[in-house]
Amino acid sequence: MVRYQLIIEYIGTSFRGWQIQKKGSTIQGLIQQNLTKLLKQKIILNGSGRTDAGVHANAQSAHFDSNIKISDLVKFLKSINYFLNNKGIAITQIKKRGGKFHSRFSAKQRIYKYIIFNQISVPIIERGKGWHVRKILDLDLMKQGAKKLIGTHDYSTFRSSSCHAKSPIRTINSIKIKSSKKKIEIEFKSKSFLQQQVRSMVGCLKYLGEKKWDLKTFEKAFKSKKRALCAPPAPPEGLFLFKVIY
Repeated sequence: MVRYQLIIEYIGTSFRGWQIQKKGSTIQGLIQQNLTKLLKQKIILNGSGRTDAGVHANAQSAHFDSNIKISDLVKFLKSINYFLNNKGIAITQIKKRGGKFHSRFSAKQRIYKYIIFNQISVPIIERGKGWHVRKILDLDLMKQGAKKLIGTHDYSTFRSSSCHAKSPIRTINSIKIKSSKKKIEIEFKSKSFLQQQVRSMVGCLKYLGEKKWDLKTFEKAFKSKKRALCAPPAPPEGLFLFKVIY
């Protein structure tokens, strides 16, 4: 048995998320189906984590085990991409890995980026790859709010009601906010996140940037641990799984 790691880029717009579901097309399902076809054996693909419907990835990580060794990795990469590229998916790398490697459990850090287009006009070239917010956001206020989210905390306020994680305690190592030409990029780094945690935090930071909330209200919502006090989560099209660090 040989284990392989895949690095995967995809546009999540037309998918029902990463994880295989009973109905609808998913990224995991489509890749797994084509791996099974190419390798002529049943393949189970394990991802580093689930991304929700509409969420994109610059570098999702996944692994699978094969009964046979792939002799030419470059040729295999071209073959698998032939079936995937027109669906909005690309396997950018394939690597042979040891048996102890696990795409999910071996991960040390995950980096997500959220994109906001803070401008009057609708973005055309990058449409569907960010959240269009017309009202000018106060970046300084958003940065002050972001600092309060860093560290080890109970993130129940930002946790989806359908989240199955055993604990709401997580550690966020860093949050970086930068802006260039009306495009705001918010980067979150942590070993793991709760379901909808990033999008929910972005929604609250946006309320802060719009001055719908002040810092006191923002902090009160965070510390309440009550989902009902969270601002509406940011839409999925602005979220990217940027990198998984091992």
